[in-house]
Amino acid sequence: MGLFILRRSGVMIITALCLTFIVFFLTNLYPNLEKLAKTEGNFRMSDEAVASWLDKNGYGQPIAIKYGQWLGVVPGWTREGEDGITGRCIDGTATAEIAAQAPRYCGILQGDWGYSTRFKTDVGEIIETRLGNTGYLMMWVLILMVPSALIIGVLAGMREGSALDRSLSTVSIMTTATPEYVSGVIFIAVFASSTVGLKWFKGTATAAMENPTFENFFLPVLTIALYGMGYIARMTRASMTEVMTAQYIRTARLKGVSFGNIVLKHALRNALIAPFTVIMLQFPWLLNGVVIVESLFNYKGFGWALVEAASNNDIELLLAVSVVSVVVVLLTQLISDIGYVFLNPRIRIA
Repeated sequence: MGLFILRRSGVMIITALCLTFIVFFLTNLYPNLEKLAKTEGNFRMSDEAVASWLDKNGYGQPIAIKYGQWLGVVPGWTREGEDGITGRCIDGTATAEIAAQAPRYCGILQGDWGYSTRFKTDVGEIIETRLGNTGYLMMWVLILMVPSALIIGVLAGMREGSALDRSLSTVSIMTTATPEYVSGVIFIAVFASSTVGLKWFKGTATAAMENPTFENFFLPVLTIALYGMGYIARMTRASMTEVMTAQYIRTARLKGVSFGNIVLKHALRNALIAPFTVIMLQFPWLLNGVVIVESLFNYKGFGWALVEAASNNDIELLLAVSVVSVVVVLLTQLISDIGYVFLNPRIRIA
């Protein structure tokens, strides 16, 4: 197991480097850099002025060197001008003495995420705040979604073809087939609108960032949970129906074991192997897939930060969001593989 985790960790690091380099290359294409220069400088800047601004701020270097500086494995750039010395690792303009005391490396590995041109603050602070908001939202979504989906799937799969199976399967298909922006708008109009709605939920999701309550936080949680619930329930139902037709289940029935004991002691554990993988894949989806819900309910989380970074050409923030997303996806897949081995004793690691 230790060698397996070590190998997978090595593959994860290589994959993360490849993916982040692709994102870094795309965000540092010249049209994006030109737009950044004109946004920070002047929209009427000439091509010569744009090239001068990019070179002054370290964007004119080769892409490999810039990527190494962003990672923190290549020394940061420095420029000496009339006002003093500037550089990636220097805050503002400094004298030669102060610049000599500045660190040579300042990248992701050193905890320096860069500076956001959209929010005018450190990217690390933005990621910490927005990721915390989305993490709190994800926690309550999982608490509502996973147990409900498993119960629906198990109940539907226990007796394939029954009226209960058909009813629960129909509900699962309907929730999955309804996009989040449709169900979210319906929930707002029905339960929160001050004109024609029932006015059951008077709070807003924006207020939930400071003081979450049932009234201002339940609707976005319900919107996300319903969409993912149907998929997990369908996977659980399919796995449960397959297990219930297995030979050892038939043997248990012939021995007179009660139906409840068959489901709980024999079928349930084997039926949860496939849904476990699906549940683990919900983490990256929840992290990046809640963009629509966060925008719809004006909940300023990780997805909202992604939209703001992409809309305003905030390169440093966009790169930081991509790093967090890549790490979450790779970690959840590693945990899913390890958990699959423990859940299924038939799996052996070569």
